[in-house]
Amino acid sequence: MTDIILSGCSGKMGASIIACAASGTDCKIAAGVDIIEPQGADFAFAKSFEELDVKADVIVDFSNPAVLDSLLAYAKEKKLPCVICTTGYTEEQKEKIKEAAKEIPIFYSGNMSLGINLIIELAKKAAAVFGNNFDIEIVEQHHNQKLDAPSGTALMIADAVSEVKTDAEYVYDRHAYRKKRDKKEIGIHSVRGGNIVGEHEIIFAGTDEILKISHSARSKSVFAVGALNAASFLKGKEPGMYDMSDLLASK
Repeated sequence: MTDIILSGCSGKMGASIIACAASGTDCKIAAGVDIIEPQGADFAFAKSFEELDVKADVIVDFSNPAVLDSLLAYAKEKKLPCVICTTGYTEEQKEKIKEAAKEIPIFYSGNMSLGINLIIELAKKAAAVFGNNFDIEIVEQHHNQKLDAPSGTALMIADAVSEVKTDAEYVYDRHAYRKKRDKKEIGIHSVRGGNIVGEHEIIFAGTDEILKISHSARSKSVFAVGALNAASFLKGKEPGMYDMSDLLASK
């Protein structure tokens, strides 16, 4: 059994993880951290990591970038592995995560879906095959409550393609540009509306042919399952940075 401290336990993803853990997995929510206490919770609760003192095996974080410093301080003090699923971090915050990984194991991913990580690999392959003969555009759609744009997943896809297309330049908004599209560009576009869970599409547009690779998440449970799998995987690991490729390789 893997005992989990759930950071962001009162959010929508927190609720999904709680429900998923209760449905017969080898994970149990030992405690939750959030500014609001979830109703009907059967685990210990604290409004901050400074107030928390619970024995656990792993921290799973689906909260807010503002929580990062206190989360990492607590994790390093308690020597607890962390599964960090929050998006919207600054480059400085990402560096803090990498530094903390020298002391504790950290699983960091902008998307916990198996399907998304598969299309990332497919996008890298397509970019290698097409080279500069195809223009690349990434379109992501999410619900109207999502704070960050573009999504962490869209940036994961762009970063993966950039491993192949090494001279890539990200373009987020074209209305200010009065010029033809450069071959180096990777366009990244965000749509926010309704209760869209998560839609990602990579468009490879060439001369007389277009290839589209897309993924549609129909519920948040796909991310919850991935996060709990990552928690079980990370338990007992040595300090370092881990991601979905490590989890998939262990299957």
